[in-house]
Amino acid sequence: MKKQEVIDRILAYHPQLPDYRGCDDWKAGDRDSQCTGVATALSPTMNVIRRTAELGANLIVVHEPTFYTSLDEPGWFEDFPNQVYEEKQRLLEEHGISVWRDHDHMHAHDPDGIFTGVLKYMGWAENARAEASDASPFSHFLVDIPETTVEELCRSIKETLGLNGLRYVGDPAARVKSLALVGHLYPMGGRALRRDGKPKEYSVQIIDTLERKADVILPGEVIDWTVLSYVRDAAQQGRAKAVINMGHFNWEELGMRYAQEWLSRLLEERLPVTYVPSGDMYRYI
Repeated sequence: MKKQEVIDRILAYHPQLPDYRGCDDWKAGDRDSQCTGVATALSPTMNVIRRTAELGANLIVVHEPTFYTSLDEPGWFEDFPNQVYEEKQRLLEEHGISVWRDHDHMHAHDPDGIFTGVLKYMGWAENARAEASDASPFSHFLVDIPETTVEELCRSIKETLGLNGLRYVGDPAARVKSLALVGHLYPMGGRALRRDGKPKEYSVQIIDTLERKADVILPGEVIDWTVLSYVRDAAQQGRAKAVINMGHFNWEELGMRYAQEWLSRLLEERLPVTYVPSGDMYRYI
């Protein structure tokens, strides 16, 4: 089976996105050569590439960018040299490894393909329910959990994800029993408007979730001046509210573990498919 045939099966599995011109595309390598095996990974790090080569695989399906830009073009186009890019490109070429990105299509699933993996491997799937937001194109998920403390919940997440550490805002002794997996909290407005005619800001709307529906949120990207400041004040008022911030890539890692499952089924076990963890990029002192 050629690499392009693998991707054709993935695209047929995903919801169709008419006239799509987004980031999901080839990022490196030959798409027409025979595929010897597939690795699924959140990010195509140097170690992920090395591990893919050790497995004898030559196609990596990733969720996040390859070469350090938001546009995620298949190369380096800035007007200054990038030795890290050049060495990474050489490593891919040396092992004949191709990279294809699956981001927008994976999030287009209902339920979201990344959220599904996180909920499944955290053991939260049976008690989760999706909730749409008019301030964001993405749903978030509300989860009922056995009552625990914020500190105990953080330790459980850290151990399950194999993290080097974990940042959180809130009282470690506060007792909580519900959480929400939410999207990125950077300033982002949707089509919906407030009463004064200004766009609703997604990160501010999540405060409503904390007010009425969840004790804890697990976001992707964060900023300090909206929800996090609200939670700090809430904790200082003695309220059981918290934000657990494991980092964007760590948060979504289990989605690519789940991708290994459905991709294996799509390929009918004609090719080996292996999940390769990207690992926690953060170290702590």
